[in-house]
Amino acid sequence: MSKSSAPNIYLIGFMGTGKSTIGRQLAQQLDYLFLDSDQVIEEKEGRSIPQIFSDQGDAAFRVMEKAFVESGHPEKGCVVSCGGGLIFQEGLQEVMESKGIIISLFASPETIYERTRANANRPLLQVDDPMAEIKALLEKRMPVYLQAGIGVLTDGRTISEIVSHIVRIYQRALAES
Repeated sequence: MSKSSAPNIYLIGFMGTGKSTIGRQLAQQLDYLFLDSDQVIEEKEGRSIPQIFSDQGDAAFRVMEKAFVESGHPEKGCVVSCGGGLIFQEGLQEVMESKGIIISLFASPETIYERTRANANRPLLQVDDPMAEIKALLEKRMPVYLQAGIGVLTDGRTISEIVSHIVRIYQRALAES
């Protein structure tokens, strides 16, 4: 299948589950364009995500995410790493499903904490007890992540194992469509 006709792959999940790292490798293996929704928004706005949150708030950022999903990227041949909260916006899951398949990445709270604790670019974790915040947010978000896409656990697996697994899922989905 050529890139120009290949459905996109949307990687969703909580921060620290590996969306960007896995997405880059997946795009490279498939020879697709890799896009990180947060990075695209930062480049377009000329500011970091924490600056956007600080200057304009969460609601303004969510409007930017919606614009990205609806019309800010190619309709085919992309691997898109989606911001952790993007899937919660009304109607965006359906837009992503119309353009490709959704893969939900999962990791334990402990793994998420280890992967994110040194990164100051995580506005939702700039709190006194990041582990408690991770657990609370995961509890609220888990039902949506579970129903939104095909689930892939990233704990204890190499990037290449996860990428190979997602390629198999993608190929199976293409064969069934």
